Amino acid sequence: MKKTVQIPLGSQHISLLEPIRFKFECENEKIIGVDADVGFVHRGVELACTRKFEFKQVGYVVARVCGLCAITHSLSYTLAVEKLLGYEANDRIKYLRMLMVELDRIHSHMLCLAHTAENAGFEALFMQIMAQREPVMDIQEAISGNRVQFDYISIGGVNRDLTPDLSALIHKNLAALSEKVDALMMLFDTNWSLSLKYKGIGVLSLENAYTYNALGPLARAAGLASDVRSESSDLPYEAVGYTMVLESSGDIHARNFVRLREIVNSIAMCRNIVDNLPVGEIQEKVKGKPKGEAVVRVEAPRGELFYLVRGSGQNILERVRIKTPTFSGIPAMMEVFKGSQYADAPAILASFDPCMSCTAK
Repeated sequence: MKKTVQIPLGSQHISLLEPIRFKFECENEKIIGVDADVGFVHRGVELACTRKFEFKQVGYVVARVCGLCAITHSLSYTLAVEKLLGYEANDRIKYLRMLMVELDRIHSHMLCLAHTAENAGFEALFMQIMAQREPVMDIQEAISGNRVQFDYISIGGVNRDLTPDLSALIHKNLAALSEKVDALMMLFDTNWSLSLKYKGIGVLSLENAYTYNALGPLARAAGLASDVRSESSDLPYEAVGYTMVLESSGDIHARNFVRLREIVNSIAMCRNIVDNLPVGEIQEKVKGKPKGEAVVRVEAPRGELFYLVRGSGQNILERVRIKTPTFSGIPAMMEVFKGSQYADAPAILASFDPCMSCTAK
């Protein structure tokens, strides 16, 4: 006999420590309907950027939107303001900005893989991946002075340069990490409990990826070639070895491998940046006040990050609008849950790598 029940997941749940609630309609153990509520937290960041802070300060404010991709937020805002001011950074500044963005991607993907292991019952592997993530955090701290809120990017440049000692540290830590990522890839590809049993689970088809406008690793795991790094001219990714990573099955296993392979590509790009860093100043004077409207898209670890900035030639901006990748991906996430077993919901959720705290801005 079939029985229909309503089951909440979030906002206080061991597998979802984020301000969102999914409500599942289940027929016995099968999820047949999904609803989502994202309205638990509102921090007023956008309003504060147009009321409390001058445009030169806002880049440091929006870096607080998300602790995992703070650099990507500050970069997106800074690029938008620089467009309004008619300024384009030199190649050295662009390379240093790319370096920090890709380091952000590495440690964020590793955090997701650690939670994936945790949800599969591999507590020891969770701790191991988190320990392997630490050298990346050490690099970011050595470059910027902070481990989380880096405050590294500013209008007209970056706040610190690379020294020979820093370059040596980057090569040392990334070389060690590269070997560990190779071992992780083998483990995720051969261990039944960790990854193989999730083949065919939580599938997002290529058609639904298009229909629901999926982005980031969620889209690329389904075969949808969606990556701002391949489209934008704001940063010279092709010059440092960027390659788009695609899988085709669209399941949890595919999302794991998109992130693992992107870590490998990001490590290679970081090495190339350090070895081929152009000559130039790290900070250039930018005159004027923002006037007009600019839109910038940057590929954050979870997908496209969208910034709209509008100014009227004053120190205080008229509008700052932020659209984060997790918010954009919620329709696709809801679709993936449908037809899945409720017991698989935590593993599916971990494979999305949601960051709702930055959505509630």
